[in-house]
Amino acid sequence: MNEKNSKERIINTEEGRKAFDDLVDIFTRIDDRNEMLSLFDDLFTDAEINDFILRFLLMDDLYKGKSQRDIASNRHISLCKITRGSRMLKKKEGFMRKLLSSKYDDHLHL
Repeated sequence: MNEKNSKERIINTEEGRKAFDDLVDIFTRIDDRNEMLSLFDDLFTDAEINDFILRFLLMDDLYKGKSQRDIASNRHISLCKITRGSRMLKKKEGFMRKLLSSKYDDHLHL
């Protein structure tokens, strides 16, 4: 069994769904930046945090109108990952789209 399959399966279990709900509740209760940093430090490896950052940066690049090929070249990531981000930003009510629109206070993409 490869790692990807084991990750996909745990969310489909009762235990996995409960743990996911617990994590969401924990994240929504934390309003102190230092506490959030401590939680990230405890829960995630440097590689996992790097993946979060990279995903955010590629979404930011897409929102700014950079081409998928330029992002792939500059960020050294596959077009497949970028395409997923592009689909997320096309959702009219998507959270990332709203978040980035608010970040840039342009509301042009809404």
